Amino acid sequence: MHVLLVNNSPIPVFAYGGTERVIWDLGRELVRLGHRVSYLVPEGSRCDFGAVLPIRPDAPWEPQIPADVDIVHFQFNPRTELQRPYLVTEHGNARKPRPLPRNTVFLSRDHAARYGSTEYVHNGLDWDSYGPVDFSRARERCHFLGKAAWGVKNVRGAIRVALSAGVELDVLGGDRFNFKRGLRFTLSRRIHFHGMVGGAYKNERLNASRGLIFPVRWHEPFGLAVIESLYFGCPVFATPYGALPELVPPDCGVLSASAAQLSEAVRANAFDPRACHAQAVQHFGVQQMARGYLRMYERVLDGEVLNPRAPAIQGPARELPWQR
Repeated sequence: MHVLLVNNSPIPVFAYGGTERVIWDLGRELVRLGHRVSYLVPEGSRCDFGAVLPIRPDAPWEPQIPADVDIVHFQFNPRTELQRPYLVTEHGNARKPRPLPRNTVFLSRDHAARYGSTEYVHNGLDWDSYGPVDFSRARERCHFLGKAAWGVKNVRGAIRVALSAGVELDVLGGDRFNFKRGLRFTLSRRIHFHGMVGGAYKNERLNASRGLIFPVRWHEPFGLAVIESLYFGCPVFATPYGALPELVPPDCGVLSASAAQLSEAVRANAFDPRACHAQAVQHFGVQQMARGYLRMYERVLDGEVLNPRAPAIQGPARELPWQR
C-alpha cells in the first residue's frame, strides 16, 4: 500500500512537535511493515524513508497526489471532496460545529464522541527513539509539559498545585515572563522555566521528574505530554477532561479538577514508576497506532464510509471548571 501523509508543518520535528512527531513515527512504522510512504508537506522538509513532496495548500489537491498513491491521509480538513480514497485525522477541538468529511477519525474515544462519532485511533510514539528509562535516578522535581502561553493548558494551575504540594516544578514549554496571551509573571524561584524544549533535553528532564502536573481546562483530544511522561515513569496529576481518563488508569495517577486534591496526591505520590512506563509501552506505542490506521485505510479502500453523518463538534470544549 502506498500512503500519502499530508500536513501543513515541516518534517522532521525540529523542537517539541506534535502532529509532526506522530506522522513521522507513523510513516516510519508503516515502512517497517512493508508499505510505501510519501509526505506532502512544506518545502524544506526531508525524510530518509519516504519521498517528500512540496505542499501547495491553496492549489487543488488532485494534481498534487501521485498517480500510484492508494490512500491520502490528511492531518487537517482538506475542505473539498477528492475523487481518490482519503482519510482525515482531526487533531483539535473546533470552536464552531462545522461539518467534517465523513471519513474523519479522531484521537480518542472521548474526542470522537464529542463530534458525534465512534471512529478513533489513539496516538502512539516510537519509544525506541526515546532511549532507556533510569528508574534508579533520584527524582525531586515535578514537571509541566505543554504550551504554557495557551490558557487552556493552565500553567497557573500547575504552579499552584506544585507550590501547595511543596515541590519544585520544571515548566517545559514556557517562560517566566509571558506577554502573548495575557500577562503572566511568576516570581517563585521554585518554578523553573525552560522555554520550548525537545529532543534529548526534554527527555533528560522527564527522566528526572517525579510526576507530570497537567490541570488542563479543556477536553484534551489526546495528550502526547501524558504518554511521554508515563513512558519515563512519571505518574500524572491532571484534570479528568477529554482523553485523559483513557490514558491514565488509577495506578498511574490522579485525575481531579481540584487543586487541593491534586496537591495532596503530588505530596503522597505512591505510584510505581514501572507501572507508568508499562502503561505507555503496552498501549501507546507506534505499533498500536499503525495497526489502527491500517484498519481504517482498509475500510476506506473497501468502499466503506466511516461515519454515517458528517461529524461536527457538540458542545463547548474550553474553559472547563477548575477549583483553585
